[in-house]
Amino acid sequence: MRDHDTVPYSLPDLPDEDRIARARALRDRFKQRRSCRYFSDRPVPRAIIEAAIEAAGSAPNGANHQPWHFAVVSSPDKKRAIREAAEAEERNFYAGKASGEWLDALAPLGTDANKPFLETAPWLIVVFAQRKGGIEEDGTTQNYYVNESVGIACGMLIAALHEAGLATLTHTPSPLGFLRELCGRPDHEKPLMVVVVGHPAEGATVPAHALRKKPLEQISSWL
Repeated sequence: MRDHDTVPYSLPDLPDEDRIARARALRDRFKQRRSCRYFSDRPVPRAIIEAAIEAAGSAPNGANHQPWHFAVVSSPDKKRAIREAAEAEERNFYAGKASGEWLDALAPLGTDANKPFLETAPWLIVVFAQRKGGIEEDGTTQNYYVNESVGIACGMLIAALHEAGLATLTHTPSPLGFLRELCGRPDHEKPLMVVVVGHPAEGATVPAHALRKKPLEQISSWL
């Protein structure tokens, strides 16, 4: 390998039984995670959102360019604008843009074009993928493995928010271009999703279909 500056790799040295226990404990907590579509307007401290974004910002990524930006929205006016634009796209989706097969796949989840949670939840985190910029965010340096990097960061963001005891929903209206304008982001950034964050509403439910998860034997192979 080429010469480069280094620092020591740091990781706690645990006995295997502790590693297994930690992995299983985290598995059990994450298996409790559910996407929430019914949010309360109960406030959530900004410090939680900041810590979760900092956790997401530690995700592995191409060339350490960290090609992501998290636009955090709490303004009622801005949330209303996002909802209105998102619902316009969703109405097109449900009225004919989506195939019958796609709509059949969504039917057990009970989704439709109405997205009140975009206004009700205290926080919306709009995630952008930076196709250009590098670590200095100069807007011109090429970034690498952008979708993979941002996808990992989003997973870590959701995991951190779940660990904090908050409900989340990933919302992906298509196309997403309106989010760039509403959040004031540059053309070289691509909006990927809106992470809705808050407390579940009283009496909130999830579709029974969402509890159906593929078993280990189906999602893994051992070679």
